Amino acid sequence: MSKRRRSRNRAPRPKQGLLTQPFKQPVNQWSPFEILNPDQLETIHNASLDILENTGIDFLDSEALSIWEKAGAKVDHKAEHVWIDRGLLMETIHKAPNQFTWRARNPEKNIVVGGNHLVFGPNGGMVYASDLDRGRRPGVLADFKNFLKLTQVCPHIHFGPWEQVTAHDVPVSLRHLVRLNAGIHLTDKVVSEVAHGRIMTQDNLNMAKILFGDGIEEQPDPVMGDVVNVNSPLRYDDRMLGGLITYARANQVVIVTPFILAGAMSPVTMAAALAQQNAEALAGVALTQLVRPGAPVVYGGFTTNTDLKSGSPAFGTPEGAWALFVGGQLARYYNLPYRGSGGLSNANAEDAQAAYESMWNMWPCVLAHTNMMMHSVGWMEGGLTASFEKFVIDAENLAMFAKFLEGFPIDKDNLALDMIDEVGPGGHHFGTPHTQARYRDIFYQSELADRSPFGTWQESGAQTTAQRANDTWKAWLKAYEQPPLDPAISEALNAYVEKRSQELEGKDLYQ
Repeated sequence: MSKRRRSRNRAPRPKQGLLTQPFKQPVNQWSPFEILNPDQLETIHNASLDILENTGIDFLDSEALSIWEKAGAKVDHKAEHVWIDRGLLMETIHKAPNQFTWRARNPEKNIVVGGNHLVFGPNGGMVYASDLDRGRRPGVLADFKNFLKLTQVCPHIHFGPWEQVTAHDVPVSLRHLVRLNAGIHLTDKVVSEVAHGRIMTQDNLNMAKILFGDGIEEQPDPVMGDVVNVNSPLRYDDRMLGGLITYARANQVVIVTPFILAGAMSPVTMAAALAQQNAEALAGVALTQLVRPGAPVVYGGFTTNTDLKSGSPAFGTPEGAWALFVGGQLARYYNLPYRGSGGLSNANAEDAQAAYESMWNMWPCVLAHTNMMMHSVGWMEGGLTASFEKFVIDAENLAMFAKFLEGFPIDKDNLALDMIDEVGPGGHHFGTPHTQARYRDIFYQSELADRSPFGTWQESGAQTTAQRANDTWKAWLKAYEQPPLDPAISEALNAYVEKRSQELEGKDLYQ
């Protein structure tokens, strides 16, 4: 039997590292990195207002058109098109809160969205699941549940249920019910579920009421929400508008996110792409406030360049980093929370490309003072695949960001001038009282990295990072413990899902 085979069958590593760390939301104490000067930012702002006033934007929903018309915007109902005056826009978006608390069923896992607070969200919307044992395949409910369990045990992921991977073995019309029910049972973190149309979104609200009690619409802090994507360029379709209006009216979270590929959905230059992103995002933010002033809303950006050789999205690029930085500046300009995306990559394997492309998104997110870093883990193949191994690799980076953002103290005890004097030139500090008192937890301890010498690494099986991550996610699943849930709530949720499944099976939920 080869050394590699022996190492692959060995017992998982002891539980340490990430799983021993507490659930804690990072706070970014440093000044945001800004790449535009005030005049450049103002130029982008005014260009966006010109787009909304002169070109306008489609809203393919009769209720949305009526809301805009009542507010005073110019509306063409036949063309389903709206032109938004800059005065109306600015007056409206200023009603949005700059910060809010998103409640979880476990109050210790509530999160703050806005200000200097940072939230890490899991992978979402992937079609395929992948691991080293079974390779790439269409996702199923079992994969979705395993991602939920990994999300629950990882302390540096702050969301619970999201569509981490598509459950192809569940009928399309029932997936939102099955996903949310599984997410509530298997996690106790913040709940997110699709804002797709009015029927699905209302089901999500009804299940949230079972979990949190009636009256969530009148509570100051939301318990549910999701992303509303713009059908760029310059169009909100009826599915997204139904979700936006339903969630905003119920005082739940709407994360407005244009998806722009420069050269495809916008002109090829990044200045044009960002002006268009800003116009699209502000239009959605304004609509939430027309529906319900003060409703929680997040300014989102998902802008990068197109790979002009293939026509595909390009992730982990300098242009994508520019977009993340400018998106953060624009959100602060309007005093809104900001959503970016973290571990994005076009890589087809858990390799160096996956690592460097992901970090070219994660670092700009952190430095730009992103409040919600979505897709923080597991993202592969341009968003088509959720990888169990990359989930762990990315989670290690989240843990290191959390450590980095804590900073380090500078005081008499930490300067340790007495130890420097005592050891003097040519000595070492391994045995000093200062080191001995701190060595267990002074530095971040990686659960995944192998820092052993080459010979030791080779003798132990020469595992790659992906192979070690394969061992790790399996160990995490073994460590998973289902959080307790009131049996009466569990029974009521199951009954609701069963009833609605009978009513919705086989139906088109977007009619």
